[in-house]
Amino acid sequence: MDEDALGGALDTRTGVGREPVRRLEVLGALAGRRRSWTLEQKLAIVAEAEHCDNLTSLARRHDIRTSQLYTWRRELRYAMEAGRTATETEPMFVPAVAASAMPTARPGDLAIEVEIDGAVVRITRAAKPDLAAAVVQALRAPR
Repeated sequence: MDEDALGGALDTRTGVGREPVRRLEVLGALAGRRRSWTLEQKLAIVAEAEHCDNLTSLARRHDIRTSQLYTWRRELRYAMEAGRTATETEPMFVPAVAASAMPTARPGDLAIEVEIDGAVVRITRAAKPDLAAAVVQALRAPR
């Protein structure tokens, strides 16, 4: 195989002219250097990010990477969740309240069932009439 043919087959830039530089980026004075940020600075930038539509431009303004901004936001969210006390969180389970079961009576024992303002009274044949009347009167009384 010819060396020129092999070189031409492997060269992906064959036939492509030089492209002009599209964007020139001037690195800030602190670029390439590890910086330390105070907690107040981080919180101020994250607070500014909450009201910003373009996080990339915000990161450029502060000369940080966008990923750093997302990391600070995530760390703040985790810190806020960890700072919650157990009393502030909503209950995980809802208590179950069972309606009282009907008294154990034989099917023929139930004589009448009365409902007054959501309260249900079951009166059996064995109930004394004056007791049943007192219960119904107590339910009718204004609260």
